[in-house]
Amino acid sequence: MPQGYILTKSKYIRGLQCDRALWLDVFNPKLARYSAEQMRRFDQGREFEYSFKATFPDGVDISAQLKRDTGAYPVLTAQLLDTHDTVDLFEAGFLYNDVLVLADVVHRRPDGSLDIYEVKSGSTLSDTYRRDAALQHYVISHCRQINTFNIVHKARTAPVDSPDSSSSPFSTIDLTADLQAAHTEIEHHIAVMKDILTHGEPATPTGQHCLTPYPCPYQHYCAQGIRQMSLF
Repeated sequence: MPQGYILTKSKYIRGLQCDRALWLDVFNPKLARYSAEQMRRFDQGREFEYSFKATFPDGVDISAQLKRDTGAYPVLTAQLLDTHDTVDLFEAGFLYNDVLVLADVVHRRPDGSLDIYEVKSGSTLSDTYRRDAALQHYVISHCRQINTFNIVHKARTAPVDSPDSSSSPFSTIDLTADLQAAHTEIEHHIAVMKDILTHGEPATPTGQHCLTPYPCPYQHYCAQGIRQMSLF
């Protein structure tokens, strides 16, 4: 298990989908298999994220400095936030309740409060995006004062002659007022997931949850176990 933290944003979302997938993500992630289509979407998501970060030309990229040493991200993030009146950070790290989150873009205001921007390449605000944002709000708000928490997603294309047409490819939604209400539920989910990770691999059967909201990268592993049982 990673040193310094137990859960991350991606593992939390995985755990909401399937407890067995969460366990494998922590203890045996090499079993994961992603399709070419999934990898293409990951690449598209990163490209869209990079294009939004480019609108913050003076941004400091924590990941460029620390690479895979994610356990050190919160320390460097705190140092940068504490030594600047205003600063833009990419992949800023925050740790609370054994959960580590990395925020896509963080802007520190002169009063010390933060504007958070979570970038998603989809064109609609899905329930998964909201759960993702809620976890980040939960962790970051226990570390720093949040001014706004925003989801940035791909703007829908409007006709050129439409009064709603815009040259910006980004659509920004402020979810600050909605996210606080999810904190109690999040704490419950975190406690359940921590408990799952103190035991052996769950024997969770396959089902519709293997496909929703995302195709699980461990489907082949779980299906292999079913085939072996069938052969036996």
